[in-house]
Amino acid sequence: MAARRAARELLLVAVLFLAYKFGRILVEGHVDEAMRNAASVWDFERLLHLPSESALQGSLLTHDFWVRAANCFYAYVHFPATAITLIWMYVKRPEIYLWMRRTLATLTAFALVVHALYPLAPPRMLTSAGMVDTGRLFGPSVYGSPSTDTLSNQYAAMPSLHVGWAVVVALALVAASAGHRWRWVWLAHPVITLLVVVVTGNHYWVDAVAAMGLLAVVLALVPRPATLEAPSIAVVAVPVQRAPEESNTSLPST
Repeated sequence: MAARRAARELLLVAVLFLAYKFGRILVEGHVDEAMRNAASVWDFERLLHLPSESALQGSLLTHDFWVRAANCFYAYVHFPATAITLIWMYVKRPEIYLWMRRTLATLTAFALVVHALYPLAPPRMLTSAGMVDTGRLFGPSVYGSPSTDTLSNQYAAMPSLHVGWAVVVALALVAASAGHRWRWVWLAHPVITLLVVVVTGNHYWVDAVAAMGLLAVVLALVPRPATLEAPSIAVVAVPVQRAPEESNTSLPST
């Protein structure tokens, strides 16, 4: 029974990852629209006076080590970190695993709808923005040429599932580390992810904002596991139950 359940969960998670990976079919024939949307997003960010992604990237381009480190993080951390966290939660904290899996699945489903309705080319493709593809120039790169890459959707910048998934991973790890002094350190994961996706030219700032807004909706829909509150309730209940006993033994005998 346990093996069958594990196999079923593995299949569900595999479907989740494949849906994320093969969303390219949603934007077939909409490349021109994706480029026009990219120009609109860039102008909108400048209207809001958001920090320039090209300026942030430019400050890093003179440091080969850090550029390659950012590329490696983008290429090798996103999927493995999510998968490892899911596996660890499944084994150690099944109630958090169920919440995490449902949250990731719902967030990904909603994001795929947005990708289909609003295809968006990443800033590394927007030559007018002055940004470059750091993966292609410095390596390693996870994408081929957009015209020949059939394994990934390169026109799905908004919302950023890199950032969205990283936040879900961090929330799950913070919940699983309840009571630990350094549990909030896990929040560094989505912060680093945000900086990485921007400096590598794969996302705009507003892609992360859109991901957070979509995640807020998902968190309102997916119930949080009640067992996360159980330890604190048990601690409070112990002295309350003993209080009458202690007061009775303190009464003087007659």
